[in-house]
Amino acid sequence: MTLTTSSPVSLYSLLGNHPGTEALKTGRVSSPLVTFDFADVKVINTQFKAVVRELKYDFAELAIATYLQGHEYGKPYVLLPATIMGRAQHHTIFYKADGGVLRPNDLSGKRIGVRAYTVTTGMWVRGILAEDYGVDLESVTWVTFEEPHVAEYRDPRNVERAPAGKELKQMLLDGDIDAAILGDVAEQGPLKHLFPDHAEEAQRWARVHGGVPINHMAVIRKEIAETRPDVLREVYGVLRQSRAGAAVPSGADDPLRFGVSATRRSLEQAIAYSHQQGLISRRPTADELYADAVRILGAAAD
Repeated sequence: MTLTTSSPVSLYSLLGNHPGTEALKTGRVSSPLVTFDFADVKVINTQFKAVVRELKYDFAELAIATYLQGHEYGKPYVLLPATIMGRAQHHTIFYKADGGVLRPNDLSGKRIGVRAYTVTTGMWVRGILAEDYGVDLESVTWVTFEEPHVAEYRDPRNVERAPAGKELKQMLLDGDIDAAILGDVAEQGPLKHLFPDHAEEAQRWARVHGGVPINHMAVIRKEIAETRPDVLREVYGVLRQSRAGAAVPSGADDPLRFGVSATRRSLEQAIAYSHQQGLISRRPTADELYADAVRILGAAAD
């Protein structure tokens, strides 16, 4: 796209249908400066690889673990202090109960399935298991089905790829793995939540760690931030307006926190877990990651 000072721009955009994005996606919130050319994508995470490998989008939501890895490998996107998707994580991991009760602190040395080692939900769940239940993550064999979004990254030695044709849930039902990170699904038959009181556990965790875990945040192409800071300011502004219309809890239970102060602790926790788990080799600070956005947004960043 052509970047001419103060002229209206069209951004090729990747943004899912979430409570905080609905007003922007439906046009109830709009901008005279920026037109959003939204890609027609049903499952938003299927395009995260294109963000960091092809630099396909001018503006996008991106899983925070993918962003952290992309930052380490120099992918040219600026992180905005804008949460597009956040959620509790304790409800996402399951086991097969007909073999007896499995508790979180029983998982050292087990085989656990997850879509990919680098997915953000996996990062959060592993961090919770290690920090709160003493699980030795390096003793676990992580059975995966997809490659990392960031091409340069290589999975750790205790990660193995599932045989071709296998499916995550079926492997758990067949007893090929001891637990599986399945995401937003309900208990069914012998599949039970690893955390029986997952809602209460999640609330407790959020209060201790400064809020609901962040899954996806907003990023904008670095070239745009550098040549058209007015566009970055406008994008952040309309995102904030759109989020203001979402009916979500407040405080630590707010899954869509905006601003550096409101997101700092969750971002720092994601950085710490990602570093501990070998997703990134260096541990940047939240201030480092937000520096470009803060320089442009000024006081509005908070």
